Amino acid sequence: MKDKLGLKIFVSFLMMLFITTISAQETVVKGIVIDSLTKRPLQGVSVFFLKGRGVVTDSLGRYMIITNTSINKVVVSSVGFRQVQFTVSRYKIQEINVELGPDPALLTNVTVNTKKRAKYRNKDNPAVELIRNVIENRENNRTASYDYVEYEQYEKIQAALSNSNDKITNSKLLKKYNFLFENRDSSKLNGKILMPIYMEERLSKQYLRKNPETSKSFILGEKKVNFGSYIDNEGLSSLLNRLYENIDIYENNIPIFAYQFLSPIANSAPAFYMYYIRDTITDVYGTKLVKMYFTPRNTNDLLFRGTMYITLDGNYAVQKINMFISRNANINWIKELYADLDFERGEDKRYHLIKSNLMADMGLSKSSTSGGFFGERTVSYKGFTTNIKRPDSLFQGPAIVRNDEIITKMPDSFWTAKRHNPLTVPESKVYSNIDSLEKMPSFRRTMALITLLFAGYGNLGPVEIGPVNTFYSFNPVEGFRLRFGGRTTPIMSKRLYFETYGAYGFKDQQWKGFLSATYSLNNKSIYTFPMNYIRISAQSDTKIPGQDLEFVQEDNFLLSFKRGNNERWLYNNIYQAEFVKEFKSRFSYSIGFKNWHQQPAGILTYTKSNNGIPENIQNVITTELNAQVRWAPNEKFYQGKIYRIPIFTKYPIFTLSAAAGVKGFLGGQYNYQKLDLRIEKRNYLGRLGYADATFEAGYTFGQVPFPLLTVHRANQTFAYQLNSYNMMNFLEFVSDRYASFTWVHHFMGIVFNRIPLLKKLKFREVASFKILYGGVRTENDPVLNPSLFAYPAINGVTSTFALDPAKPYMEASVGVENILNILRVDFVKRLSYLDNPGISPYGIRTRFRFDF
Repeated sequence: MKDKLGLKIFVSFLMMLFITTISAQETVVKGIVIDSLTKRPLQGVSVFFLKGRGVVTDSLGRYMIITNTSINKVVVSSVGFRQVQFTVSRYKIQEINVELGPDPALLTNVTVNTKKRAKYRNKDNPAVELIRNVIENRENNRTASYDYVEYEQYEKIQAALSNSNDKITNSKLLKKYNFLFENRDSSKLNGKILMPIYMEERLSKQYLRKNPETSKSFILGEKKVNFGSYIDNEGLSSLLNRLYENIDIYENNIPIFAYQFLSPIANSAPAFYMYYIRDTITDVYGTKLVKMYFTPRNTNDLLFRGTMYITLDGNYAVQKINMFISRNANINWIKELYADLDFERGEDKRYHLIKSNLMADMGLSKSSTSGGFFGERTVSYKGFTTNIKRPDSLFQGPAIVRNDEIITKMPDSFWTAKRHNPLTVPESKVYSNIDSLEKMPSFRRTMALITLLFAGYGNLGPVEIGPVNTFYSFNPVEGFRLRFGGRTTPIMSKRLYFETYGAYGFKDQQWKGFLSATYSLNNKSIYTFPMNYIRISAQSDTKIPGQDLEFVQEDNFLLSFKRGNNERWLYNNIYQAEFVKEFKSRFSYSIGFKNWHQQPAGILTYTKSNNGIPENIQNVITTELNAQVRWAPNEKFYQGKIYRIPIFTKYPIFTLSAAAGVKGFLGGQYNYQKLDLRIEKRNYLGRLGYADATFEAGYTFGQVPFPLLTVHRANQTFAYQLNSYNMMNFLEFVSDRYASFTWVHHFMGIVFNRIPLLKKLKFREVASFKILYGGVRTENDPVLNPSLFAYPAINGVTSTFALDPAKPYMEASVGVENILNILRVDFVKRLSYLDNPGISPYGIRTRFRFDF
């Protein structure tokens, strides 16, 4: 046994020695090339080993060259500058910054310029003709043009604080955190100091097939910073991956920061970009390249400017591209954004991507000297192999294969050997620094305070108190209302969770409350993905019929302010049990039981005819069995303390709900069945911005009174509600069958960017249209069936209606968003049922929206 153990240790030692020897046989040289006069980075400078391969510098003047030969001479050259040649140490990793001075031979040249600039035209423009050739050959140069492709992919995402104030970093209050401030990096962005705070790495093996089109990703290793329980670490990773997506220059639109930037080689690019040929050079393969500069016609549009190198070998492929966005671009918080892509020629003489880099410096102020947040995503590719046929079985099953128990526990030796490029010294310290930070009591107290202010919960270890925004509110039924509550955390138990609150209304002088117990079936917090739990709960509280809010508690103080008549309420006693199961594929289902006692409150009454005599009904009791299935392919979100905040993608979300009322079971008074379907999707429309579309439909089977029909979502607050009808009154319309469609279009400044004042303010246009068809069958119409509850009335005038099947409810809005970067204001117009009593035909609604 000891012999076997010794043999394993010896073999492991030999493997490590072998890996180290291979690594040691590479000469790695990296650095930045700058202009000796202006001290600014130089883009497009050729850097290569003498008689060997090389690269050109990116938009920040950076380069990295690697060789496993004995060559130790490096050449740096660029048109208009003196060539520099220097010697490096063999088989070492070294950083060498280079300054290029002007070529004296050019100082004798005389240039005659005219102040009058020739008008730019596409017609008879050789630069535009060349771009059109690139566009015509896009499909041939894409990776997807091969029948089979496979490669190893390494991804690195990092975040840092930029230009941190010395007064803050040297403060005595932050003395404990000096180990963070000492780990600073000045090599990423010229003239800026970065303090790394986040790092994420992923290594995978990728397989792509053209017909039928599919892909398979095997995750080999994953490593990321962990901030503890105060932050949704998976959600943070999803957010950063969504903001810093893969860049495919051959796509018409390039997604960055949840928006679509028009590619400089898109089909319509010549209508929005200007192109200028700068130079003709030859790469290390002997291929002639055209160096081309491109820039937006309108600097406020979501477009790039930069330089690309185009091959003149008949493929018209992009060999390298360095691009950045204008400071005037209508995108919030971004001070600088750079994207660099490098391509390599394969054995078939076609070029494929070997590295992409996306960097952004963000902040409240666009001043280059102010502090902010820096993010970077680097993706590199190795072992690019084409047209090796793989069996169909390889592509079966989930698109991404991962085993978290293995890939997240890979040793440091794995990453040292497998990283495509070594980490810098500041990068290598991020994991240990944040781990030390998370364990500091002072940091935990600070995060607890931040969580209280922004999420509404105060952390006391085993329990959390909140949400604080519900502690005080008011309404016509309860008057002044006080509420206090909280819930347990995984510190108390990873299996069993409790949540409760108590509330008291000083006008109705009644106590309300809620209590739930939840048992986690996967030994994970019930507030993290994937959820898998059983919950039982009891609630006694008030509710407005037809109010269904998104991301907001119904007794939030700010929602106490409402327009119009707001005195039709319910007292509810609800007893529920549910089982919830989520899968990593983003498919989920739930089954449940609900016993509901509802009692009308305020001016709302339930009245029906008893032999011609009106009779008030005090309680309606239903016992219901329900189920729901939901499929959200590739869904991303950030898990907040109360709600999941979606990180939108282009994929649709499907939700199907079913419920069945059982008469006679636990006092249930009605038999009925309900089906509801919801489909929602974000549509990216290139130059036209993007739009959110939602379709809903439902049907209620059986004879039931109006409180058990579909009470359509209404809004009488002054906030714009995405999923409600903003000019509809509460309990105004009910249906036993309905279909609706909503379209909310964000134009992203397509018009305002051409109006001087609005262009400077970075305002953006938004418009919406909502239409709802519905109706009530004869058996559920109280006008035709007096045994049912009569529709409610206000001062003797009916205030609840069934929709006319031939006449939909409609409303539309036009608005301005991105006011002060966070505010949206809509003018909303109701288009139908204008004769209903107590309605408002139009109104102004606002919504806070944090956006890029």
